[in-house]
Amino acid sequence: MKTVLITGCSSGFGLETARHFLAHDWQVVATMRTPQADLLPASPRLRVLPLDVTDAESIAACVQAAGPIDVLVNNAGIGVLTPLEATSAEAAREVFETNTLGTIAMTRAVLPQMRERGQGVVVNVTSTVTVRPLPLLSVYTASKAAVNAFTESLAVEVAPFGVRATLVLPGAAPSTQFGRNAAPRMQGAIPDAYAPMVQEAFDSLRAADRPITHATDVAEAVLRAATDPDCPRRLPAGTDAWQWATEAGIV
Repeated sequence: MKTVLITGCSSGFGLETARHFLAHDWQVVATMRTPQADLLPASPRLRVLPLDVTDAESIAACVQAAGPIDVLVNNAGIGVLTPLEATSAEAAREVFETNTLGTIAMTRAVLPQMRERGQGVVVNVTSTVTVRPLPLLSVYTASKAAVNAFTESLAVEVAPFGVRATLVLPGAAPSTQFGRNAAPRMQGAIPDAYAPMVQEAFDSLRAADRPITHATDVAEAVLRAATDPDCPRRLPAGTDAWQWATEAGIV
């Protein structure tokens, strides 16, 4: 029975992905900054471990406690939805430390055991905003685009050792806590000139008549990326994600 370690399982994509792997008879190591085992169905195949992907000691302790890992899913991430002029340097650093450097650190921690066994998969969850740019997301998009480039290069680097690195690109998912989690990083005063743009962005997020991505779409895509060596290196997840990726020519 194979083991998957998933980061950022307290809500949204990570939580649903953990449930999905459990339903498909995997051993699941679900990680969260503050573990809440009751979020997931009780199972002898489930372990919930504490993890802060921005903390080297936390990463080391988590990987040691997890034991052999067949699939690493780097899902933990934070957002910032605000004009660049209103994004503080501190907020920008926080986004990159979690989304980009956290992904790199987790991969670096798990990769040696995969290389030594001659098998393993790293699935990095980014976003289709990296192929369809949207306003108010410049810092977030940059952090995820960096993970795209990192993964493309890593895939070539680790292929000789029997290890795969792949990407899942979700679309917009209003049902997740992205907006709520991004709010604390909206630190700067938003210039009046951007007010219509901000209002339009939030209205679009709430619109019920447009295609969106559901957490189940992402969970299914991650499982496919983990198990299907022939799936695209960049795998969209969600109706809107497939639409945007097709228009961008990446699928």
